[in-house]
Amino acid sequence: LRYMGWTEAADAIIAAMDTAIGQKRVTYDFARLMEGATEIKCSEFGDALIAAM
Repeated sequence: LRYMGWTEAADAIIAAMDTAIGQKRVTYDFARLMEGATEIKCSEFGDALIAAM
């Protein structure tokens, strides 16, 4: 997105990811590396990103 000049959209997605990961609501690949994480489906992670925006 940054390459296309859509910096505001890129910033929103990164901030949403920071929020979701900070809440430890992550997909399997992250959950197996994090202590105390709640494993969620990819679609649920997408929903969490949208909710955080």
